[in-house]
Amino acid sequence: MSGHVVVAPDKFKGSLSAAGVAAAVASGLRAAVPGLDAREHPVADGGDGTVEAALSAGFARRDVRCTGPTGDTVLAALAVRDQVAVVELAAASGLSRLPGGRLAAMSATSRGTGELIRAALDLGCRQVVLGLGGSACTDGGAGMVQALGVRLLDAAGAELAPGGGPLADLDRLDLSGFDPRVAATEFVIASDVDNPLLGPHGAAAVYGPQKGASAVEVALLDAALARWAAMAGAATGVDAAGVPGVGAAGGVGFAAVVFLRAKLRSGIEYLLDLLEVRSALPGARLVVTGEGSLDEQTLHGKAPAGVAAAARAAGVPAVAVAGRNTLPAAALRSAGIAQAYALADLEQDVERSMREPVPLLRRLAGLIAADWLGGGP
Repeated sequence: MSGHVVVAPDKFKGSLSAAGVAAAVASGLRAAVPGLDAREHPVADGGDGTVEAALSAGFARRDVRCTGPTGDTVLAALAVRDQVAVVELAAASGLSRLPGGRLAAMSATSRGTGELIRAALDLGCRQVVLGLGGSACTDGGAGMVQALGVRLLDAAGAELAPGGGPLADLDRLDLSGFDPRVAATEFVIASDVDNPLLGPHGAAAVYGPQKGASAVEVALLDAALARWAAMAGAATGVDAAGVPGVGAAGGVGFAAVVFLRAKLRSGIEYLLDLLEVRSALPGARLVVTGEGSLDEQTLHGKAPAGVAAAARAAGVPAVAVAGRNTLPAAALRSAGIAQAYALADLEQDVERSMREPVPLLRRLAGLIAADWLGGGP
């Protein structure tokens, strides 16, 4: 049977990057079916790993020294191709960037994300894709716009300290230094979060505890974000606090919509095109997707479900690899995944499978080849 195979997995979080998963599966398929055309298209859904997926798709890496969530200098990468930049919030303002892993719910800033955007503008980019996920901050994107020239002032005219907490003291905004290149640039938010900025389903209430906020701090942050939303709306004429999705990344989505005029797009849907996965499907005989854990969350906008849906629309069967799979066959089929292959089926020791996933993935690829490609063991 002719036709190529598209290998389009997300990362196995804490174990192997999406590119690493794709390479392991593709090499296993080629070993089982000599001469097989296995095309590697690692994917992401807008969270951490998005820049790496873009680099695998041919974007160029640019390293930028920028401000980490607690003020330390960090080295973060963005991906650039043909005046398009992919900026990943987690690279500069993510939980993984907290020194010693110490949470800073009230003071963590998104400034570094704004510095990455500024670097993209310096490189001549006119479209910026923002991957929002894994943030350490709940500052409503205030730090991001400060990095782009917006001044946030208290009643005495002093610049606010970093973080979501100080927004309670916001008295006025000064937009006179706002980078004029922003208005000439298209911004896209790649995210599947549908939270608004404020209230019981908002950025502070839902995600604040993950970032170390106590119940009292969640209430303080929500009130501070409400003040930020009111002042930002008055300064720009844009009222976006209730828009689904602006609560992404501690409210960075809000600032992106209000100040950058960003469009909110489904993360995986948008990235399937940007990473050229959809264009690889015509003529394929099989698609292999996957992620570390196939579970209930997979069915709600995660990368494997998006890849499988695109495969189904193209008339191509899709299977998935995973570290573990907790979804019943019927749920998998409803998502367009014909069969799942899990490392846990081969190795009961979870720590070992996370530490040494590559040989296990190659073995799973052999099973996939036997079941779907007429090869393998």
